Amino acid sequence: MNKTILVTGPDLDPNATKLLVEHGYEAVHTPPYADSAVISQYLQTTGAVGIVSRMGRIDESVIAGAPQLRVISKHGVGVDNIDLDAAARRGIPVLVATGANAVSVAEHAIALLLAIVKRILPLDAGLRAGRWEKPGFAGREIAGSTLGLFAMGAIAQATGRIAKGLGMTVIGYDPYAGESVFEELQVERCGSFDELLSRSNVLSLHCPLNDQTRNILDAVAIARMPQGSYVINTARGGLIDEAALLEAVRSGHLAGAGLDTFAVEPPKADHPFFAEPRIVLTPHIGGVTREAGARVGVDAVRGIFQVLAGEPVQPERIANRKLLEAAKQTLAKIEV
Repeated sequence: MNKTILVTGPDLDPNATKLLVEHGYEAVHTPPYADSAVISQYLQTTGAVGIVSRMGRIDESVIAGAPQLRVISKHGVGVDNIDLDAAARRGIPVLVATGANAVSVAEHAIALLLAIVKRILPLDAGLRAGRWEKPGFAGREIAGSTLGLFAMGAIAQATGRIAKGLGMTVIGYDPYAGESVFEELQVERCGSFDELLSRSNVLSLHCPLNDQTRNILDAVAIARMPQGSYVINTARGGLIDEAALLEAVRSGHLAGAGLDTFAVEPPKADHPFFAEPRIVLTPHIGGVTREAGARVGVDAVRGIFQVLAGEPVQPERIANRKLLEAAKQTLAKIEV
């Protein structure tokens, strides 16, 4: 069997690379944010049997052009860049590194929250420009305000724990999470997304991007939020109607936003967010820490080893498990 693993990105944590070498595998890297055609070319040239998905889209054309491909392992948990259906039809499991970067992303969400509420960047810029803006300044406390978590996965739970330490009231909405998740964290469960919106002084997004959640935070949803509230997004940029968010900040309905993700990444140089100082932006690096990189990279590589060796994988780590099961059932009916 070919012993090449394709990494869609220029780097991988040294611990993960070492693990690959120890198991007799070689890692081949694509350029950053390579398009599907380039990824497909690398797969065909190298004959790689597994992919560690970091940057770029793995669509049906990529999967169809690599008959030797047996497993795709996401470097993280967001799989909106991978065609799960196409992978399932080929019998290819798509793995996720559940919880491996939760602490890092949660810390970043809180850092964005502090930056926008405390107005750190504009105050810093003003001071550097020679302005002493203390006279007339009125800040805002975070303690006592309500943080709303949209989805209650590992990252949201870690964010909630930190927020509670800051004295915030934490509420959440996730129709798929069990009651024990809310009870363990002592988070009040909202009965609907609308309720979450109406009660959140700060809304933090943690759900996956799919057909149901794309642009879920649109103008109508934002209007339901309290006047002067904030939005934090460390999940996926496509969850937000960016034009609606910008208008809400400019109108003053939202006091600000902290965003680590964009609908299109990287954003264009003339993206309107860049001209709005009440929106703090970072380049999708919430989970990019040395500690998280090591955990995620090693988890991603170990998952590949398990699949290639025919070993069982924890069901919750297989992003397209139900699709795989459906594909197997369909194939069985055809064979009969």
